Amino acid sequence: MVESVLCAGTVSRVSSVLNRDVKQFGKQFLFDHKDETCWNSDQGSSQWIALEFPQKLWISEIHIQFQGGFSSRNCILEGCLKDEELVKIAEFYPEDINAIQSFVLTEQYVEKLRLSFPGSTDFFGRIVVYHLDVLGPKR
Repeated sequence: MVESVLCAGTVSRVSSVLNRDVKQFGKQFLFDHKDETCWNSDQGSSQWIALEFPQKLWISEIHIQFQGGFSSRNCILEGCLKDEELVKIAEFYPEDINAIQSFVLTEQYVEKLRLSFPGSTDFFGRIVVYHLDVLGPKR
């Protein structure tokens, strides 16, 4: 059985926000579970979302919902413990659709994650994410 590992102490950062309009398109909307809000990156290649957890934890799944037409052709997940360098955990290939997509990972013990989007389906390189969740085994 898995559950969300995101908590109030999780710190998130993003590569950019569309027109720097954090109130309308900021990172806080990745985790609010509302269908009408989203994080919208600005233009440019290789957008990313970084997470830092308050403690070490096991992760085993990523759930993500893109806006069709603004998804990533591939996603690279990197992770590490606090004082280490990020290492590649997985690469996956989401569909260019609006539905929540799940990607099962080999269990990893991490404190930091970075999800990179090196290639967007949008001509200008924008990424739009309505929902992001990281899950791990219930311990």
